[in-house]
Amino acid sequence: MTLAPADQTPIAQAKPLRLGRHDVWPPVVLAPMAGITNVAFRRLCREQGGGAYVCEMITTRALVERIPKTLKMISFAPDEDFRSLQLYGVDPDVTAAAVRMVGEDGLADHVDLNFGCPVPKVTRRGGGSALPWRRRLFGRIVGQAVAAAAPFGIPVTVKMRKGIDDDHLTYVEAGLIAQEAGVAAVALHARTAQQRYSGNADWDAIAALKQTLDVPVLGNGDIWEAADALRMVAHTGADGVVVGRGCLGRPWLFADLEAAFAGRPSQALPSQGEVAAIMSRHAHLLVDALGDERHGCADFRKHVAWYLKGFPVGGELRRSLAMVSSLAELDDLLARLDPRVPFPREALGQPRGRVNAPGKVSLPHGWLDSRDDDAVPEGAEMENSGG
Repeated sequence: MTLAPADQTPIAQAKPLRLGRHDVWPPVVLAPMAGITNVAFRRLCREQGGGAYVCEMITTRALVERIPKTLKMISFAPDEDFRSLQLYGVDPDVTAAAVRMVGEDGLADHVDLNFGCPVPKVTRRGGGSALPWRRRLFGRIVGQAVAAAAPFGIPVTVKMRKGIDDDHLTYVEAGLIAQEAGVAAVALHARTAQQRYSGNADWDAIAALKQTLDVPVLGNGDIWEAADALRMVAHTGADGVVVGRGCLGRPWLFADLEAAFAGRPSQALPSQGEVAAIMSRHAHLLVDALGDERHGCADFRKHVAWYLKGFPVGGELRRSLAMVSSLAELDDLLARLDPRVPFPREALGQPRGRVNAPGKVSLPHGWLDSRDDDAVPEGAEMENSGG
């Protein structure tokens, strides 16, 4: 794999990220992404570099009810020595019960609480990025989660957005509430719920939060290359970074990040043949994880466009790769790619995954009327989907 010199912003000597009794090096966290960060993708990324790799978001209700789909989603590989689990919930008691279950059953070594999801089916129930607006309810959820985790020595962190929109910002106050509750760290995706994934992340907000809190602050948003991570840390003083869409179709980004934080300015530029080998590896891991070749290949299809972004691959071959139903078919199609084609530099630094327009945030009726109402929204815990 070609390693090219990287134009990286110097930063002070990076330190491991301390989460409870665990040191995470480099200070890099893979953001939980629905349908993406399963055990197969996490293993693929871990093979590239170090960090904390978070599984897909799990609903607290589904966990405490032991929904089979949910229990399968939280499976970890035997060699995952720092098992990180993100929970989503709106009811403090259910959240505490879920965290207690994690500890009693030895399900994970770290729990992250989701207060950043902007999708309507979450915010219309008062969850995700809508919840910190109700500061007392937010405080109860975080406080009870930390208390439930304490007997097991499990660190609890929170991930949130700036707020609902520019007129309803919550991140500084929420960060202070979470710190007071005893969280190990706070991660900020520096966009509002209204922005969704549009526009630019407000790194100044991350800097403001870092200046306010004593616990570690992690920055999230617009990290497409390792150089972006170093620029964010230099700009904000953040203790580490959270990487989401930037690694889609590019698990080798974690090798770049490890090198960057270690002071080795280089960047992996895999050839088309090397990318094809990683694609095959990913698909095989998915089949192993799901235990079914047809389902594993179907799950892999969504990754094809991300892997091939910028490469000169014809439309017919792209379509065929995005419809594979067996590993043999996939490997046969990948063999048609010219392995000598170099990595398309023009694709570097470009957004991946969801890039959508701002949109009105769906909220429960009267949600903005009172910040101190700590009642659980009616029907908030009715759904018990796996994730």
